[in-house]
Amino acid sequence: MDIDAHLRETLEDRRLSRREKKALRAIVGPSGVARAEWHARAFDIARESIASEPDQQQAVLEWLDAVTRVLVVPPPPLETNAVSSEVLFSPGVACRRRLSGLLGEARDEVAVCVFTITDDRLAGPLIAAHRRGVRVRIISDDDKAHDRGSDVRRLAEDGVPVRYDASPHHMHHKFAIFDGETVATGSYNWTRSAADANRENLVITDDRSVVRAYAEAFEELWTTYGGG
Repeated sequence: MDIDAHLRETLEDRRLSRREKKALRAIVGPSGVARAEWHARAFDIARESIASEPDQQQAVLEWLDAVTRVLVVPPPPLETNAVSSEVLFSPGVACRRRLSGLLGEARDEVAVCVFTITDDRLAGPLIAAHRRGVRVRIISDDDKAHDRGSDVRRLAEDGVPVRYDASPHHMHHKFAIFDGETVATGSYNWTRSAADANRENLVITDDRSVVRAYAEAFEELWTTYGGG
């Protein structure tokens, strides 16, 4: 390809038509080296044209600008694993509402591993998710399941798979995984006192490595407590 001949042809009418732009992109291709060479020659030709026809300077510069826009390709976007995280605190409605929202948005699976559940405002969305076909699984502490006001037994009676630690020690985790993409964790208990009175925290993140670690921990516990 004669670079100069092609560029001079597009310069004849002092404008770069849409057809010429398309043809130029196709001819030059994606190579950065090739584009740099065409770019350099376009500047040389523009300088020569302005020197021989000073009265055409503006038109030539407009042509050069159009050629440059075709040849200058923005770099491809960097591949990033953008992480979205948020931190919420109680007392107040923020933690409960965020958990309720995540339960309402769940499409495929919810894995809950919590010390206890006594807040009907979270038990309700869990049951709703189960009833609309989301795979809901719950791991909880066996002793706390018998506490007055516990919703864990009610969830099990409603058909939600529940497993207990069945040991003299407490299963003290407080985390939940939503669709294998987001994890909610922190000191926040799924209780009314946590929402209404206690000083608690809740961290929500879609960091893949963090979600993966919690998912692996959940599956290990689910298998361990399989007889619960």
